[in-house]
Amino acid sequence: MSYSVFSYENLVHAVSGAVGSVTAMSVFFPLDTARLRLQVDDNRKAKSTPAILADIIREEGLLALYRGWFPVICSLCCSNFVYFYCFHSLKASWLKGRPSAPSNDLMIGIAAGVVNVLVTTPLWVVNTRLKLQGSKFRNADIRPTNYSGILDAFAQIIRDEGGGALWNGTFPSLLLVMNPAIQFMIYEGLKRQLRRGVPRELSSVEVFLIGAVAKAAATIVTYPLQTIQSILRFGQFNESTGESKLLSSIRTIKCLLINRVRKFGMLGLFKGLEAKLLQTVLTAALMFLLYEKIASATFKMMGLSRNHYKKH
Repeated sequence: MSYSVFSYENLVHAVSGAVGSVTAMSVFFPLDTARLRLQVDDNRKAKSTPAILADIIREEGLLALYRGWFPVICSLCCSNFVYFYCFHSLKASWLKGRPSAPSNDLMIGIAAGVVNVLVTTPLWVVNTRLKLQGSKFRNADIRPTNYSGILDAFAQIIRDEGGGALWNGTFPSLLLVMNPAIQFMIYEGLKRQLRRGVPRELSSVEVFLIGAVAKAAATIVTYPLQTIQSILRFGQFNESTGESKLLSSIRTIKCLLINRVRKFGMLGLFKGLEAKLLQTVLTAALMFLLYEKIASATFKMMGLSRNHYKKH
């Protein structure tokens, strides 16, 4: 196998991860809609996920559950392609065929996450705006937007708020690279434990379960920052402009966290967690299952399956 950054193996991992994530997100998209509403609409009461979905359908119609699907899928496809490619190319270059360890997986995951955040944040800012456009909010202070599509959203944001607004939420996003890093560390570690040194393909049930466990752990640890990230991407919070970007970002995160605790208590930091866990755990588990199956089938066609399992 080649240890080059540019290799067919890394491309297979990237395409498999992108296809798996897009398919999984499409299946569980309504759950993400419920999670996002709870995160950004302070006046919406925290209810069970089915109750939130029922409210949205009653007030806005069934199609509201899939509002913003296309920009989300575009962003997710690009984001996962970049992350999987960076993760596996860095892993191949760093380890050069040696067995990996949890600490290696964590460091590689963080590095891949930083690259991913810097490259794809503008897509996520736009898709957050489009996904929430036309929603019926309980909070009257939220300003309505009128974007006709992805390109129009880019143009309006740059014109009205400046190009820097496309990277709103970048600082918490950089902190949140720990989410996929922890997820991949647990996932790769559990894979090694299940194989116990024997190169074999894991069963579908095994892949689904370890994918779910890995994502659940990563989500619970980082959820408060994910809420702040969603609020900043939505662009309804005014950041101070009289200080450096870094200080402003730190102050904004601190202010949002404190305000949320004052308004809802400590549990307010985890408002929408049920919907997020339900959505993200099921989506990640299905994504990892599809990723492993697509990658495995492709490697077998390329005659590389034996080496693939030995390396991972």
